[in-house]
Amino acid sequence: MLKNHQANRHCETSQNSQIIGWREIINFPQLKINHIKAKIDTGARSSALHAFNLEEVIRNDKPMIRFQVHPLQRDSNFTITTEAELLEYREVKNSGGIAQIRPVIKTEISLKEVTWAIELTLTNRELMGFRMLLGREAIRNKFLVDPSKSYLQSDQKDHNNK
Repeated sequence: MLKNHQANRHCETSQNSQIIGWREIINFPQLKINHIKAKIDTGARSSALHAFNLEEVIRNDKPMIRFQVHPLQRDSNFTITTEAELLEYREVKNSGGIAQIRPVIKTEISLKEVTWAIELTLTNRELMGFRMLLGREAIRNKFLVDPSKSYLQSDQKDHNNK
């Protein structure tokens, strides 16, 4: 009986979920990042944003982290400086399997008309192909991924021009 219940719950989630491609254009409204190409990586548990010049500050008795972002691929000139509340530092394995301690923030993300909050680790992804990696925790129960497609929820003009 439990097996059937789990199967039904999976079907309900699948039927209500939108399909996204293996890469999409996303926005971070609270961080003032209005366009960044993200690789959707179901093999990665957590999400990671390329960030550098990280600086901890205190605002209204809350720990904050100020950082800079190069949101456009292959462009190290365009820079956004932003800040967010620092949740914690967390050990995360990088793409090479090496454990790193990274700062974690919580912020809103939007993909087309859908906006939700995610936890995000900050790390230097300068040498990686994508400045943003969207892991499985961020898309769980919201999206299904079609690994053979790109930009299913992104406007055509968005990914061609930047």
